[in-house]
Amino acid sequence: MGTGMDRGLGMGTGTGVSGTVATVSSNGVYSFTKPNRDSVTLLAGLGVEGDVHAGVTVKHRSRVAKDPTVPNLRQVHLIHAELFDEVAGSGFEVAPGDLGENITTRGIDLLALPTGTRLRLGAEAVVEVTGLRNPCAQIDNYRHGLLKQVLGRDENGQIVRKAGIMSIVLTGGVVRPGDPIEVELPAEPHRPLETV
Repeated sequence: MGTGMDRGLGMGTGTGVSGTVATVSSNGVYSFTKPNRDSVTLLAGLGVEGDVHAGVTVKHRSRVAKDPTVPNLRQVHLIHAELFDEVAGSGFEVAPGDLGENITTRGIDLLALPTGTRLRLGAEAVVEVTGLRNPCAQIDNYRHGLLKQVLGRDENGQIVRKAGIMSIVLTGGVVRPGDPIEVELPAEPHRPLETV
């Protein structure tokens, strides 16, 4: 997986099926990992039904401690399954849901998507990409040394965050493994993803 906006996104600039949902996960309690499910239901403006991070305002503990009234731009966390393939090459066995994501994708370079990209997941659900997940020390608590695999620097010394992207739910619906993902890029100029 590259990290620049100049490389291919695995799709055209229009709308079209460009990937699939590999796995869906949720957890009703605070835990680093999330168990895989047969399906999840996305709720407009909230997130994944029954997930501890669903809500109109921030739900991540560190963010709630700072200001619990901030809008929740991290309603749905997506990670590309290709990341698991990549870290496996360095000896780390990581499975879908292990890094706390709700939706594991395959076939889309999530990190290259611009801010505001819309992803149609299955027949109904639509999420809007808000930014990058900022990998934290909990990743090393889960697997010592894994943080270095998902947080590094490129050839120009810029920080590269690979632990997935965050989104908000625009249109609710049920999402299942095997569902197609349709990508709709926002109008140009495109803004690269920043941490949210």
